[in-house]
Amino acid sequence: MENYKFRLQKLLDIRLDREDDSKRNFKEAQREKASVEEKLSDLKDNYKKYSNVGMKKTTIEKKLTQNYLNALNININNTTEELDIKRKFLEEKREDLKQKQIDRKTVEVLKERNYKTFVHEQNVLEQKANDEFALYSFIRKRERR
Repeated sequence: MENYKFRLQKLLDIRLDREDDSKRNFKEAQREKASVEEKLSDLKDNYKKYSNVGMKKTTIEKKLTQNYLNALNININNTTEELDIKRKFLEEKREDLKQKQIDRKTVEVLKERNYKTFVHEQNVLEQKANDEFALYSFIRKRERR
C-alpha cells in the first residue's frame, strides 16, 4: 500500500525524538545515581575498615584515625543526602519517560487505526472494480451466445 500517507507522521516523529531524548536523560540519571551509590559504598567500606581503633596504636594515631572517621562520617551523611536527591531526580525522569512513551503510543495507535481504515477502503474499491469487471465479462459472454 505505497499510496498510504499518515497525516500526523511529523507529530509521531517529534514524539519519537522526544522519547529518545527522555531515554537518554533517564540513562544519564541512572548512571549518576549508580556513581553516588558506589561512592557511598566506598565511604562505608573505609569507615568499617578504620573503625576498629586498635589498642596497639599510639594516642596520636588514635586521634588521627578518629578525625579521619569523623570526616568519613560527614562525607557519608552528605553522600546519603546526595543519593536521595539523585533518587528523586531519577523518579522524575522515569515519570517523564513514561509520559513520553504514552504520548508516542497514542499517535501510533491512531496511525494503526488509520492504516486499517485505509486498507479496508482500498479493499472495498478493489472489490468493486473486480465486481464490475466480472459483470462486464458476464454481459459479453451472454451477448456472444
